[in-house]
Amino acid sequence: MEGPSSAPLPGLVSPSRRRESATDSESSRDVKTHFRACRFIMETGVKLGLRSVPVATACVLYHRFFERASLDAYEPYLVAMSCLYLAGKVEEQHIRTRDIINVSHRYFNRGTAPLDCDKEFWDLRDSVVQCELLVLRQLNFQVSFQHPHKYLLHYLISVKSLVNRHAWSRAPVTETSWALLRDCYHGTMCIRHKPQHIAIATLYLALNSYGVVLPAGQREWWQVLTDDITKADIDAVISDLLQLYDMEAKCV
Repeated sequence: MEGPSSAPLPGLVSPSRRRESATDSESSRDVKTHFRACRFIMETGVKLGLRSVPVATACVLYHRFFERASLDAYEPYLVAMSCLYLAGKVEEQHIRTRDIINVSHRYFNRGTAPLDCDKEFWDLRDSVVQCELLVLRQLNFQVSFQHPHKYLLHYLISVKSLVNRHAWSRAPVTETSWALLRDCYHGTMCIRHKPQHIAIATLYLALNSYGVVLPAGQREWWQVLTDDITKADIDAVISDLLQLYDMEAKCV
């Protein structure tokens, strides 16, 4: 006679699988929350008149903070507001807490008037300032980052000089590269990959998207621009970026 089967009975899920399923669900929820919070940072940053680098710094501060902190313990949009406030200081484009609060209020409450300077306003202002201090402590006051922006600018100038100017003018490679770079900040890929690699990968994807071909040489153009990058590095960045676009579709 055969012994009892080790397979679970129909309709029953083992505790380990149940835990794995719950963990996967929580992870997916967290990724979506962070995606939406970074989109909030970007849209609010534009309305506040912030340049692209301070907005990028705010996103990196946000991702670095939640590398160390639990999403269950902190309100993500309060952290996002504090990261905008702190990024303005770091990148020397200061913004007032009142402006951040009012723009954020309008973001979540379309068509409403600015908040009055009542107890609710001052409590929220104190929360933003206190959260800024929390972010600073959590990151050990290491709030200065290298971004891909300066590298992408240099790479675009270099690549443009190698391409026929008529072919270049017909393809919006520059605009697409900058748009792809901005989108990288929606997820943690902006802190997991080197800034040079992100810049190369976004330019590589933009060139391929429009079929712009560079003159062949002894080495690939991206190897000439950056010594320490491989095709696998480029593919890894592009793969992460495509996953972000898939996440965007799920967050709509």
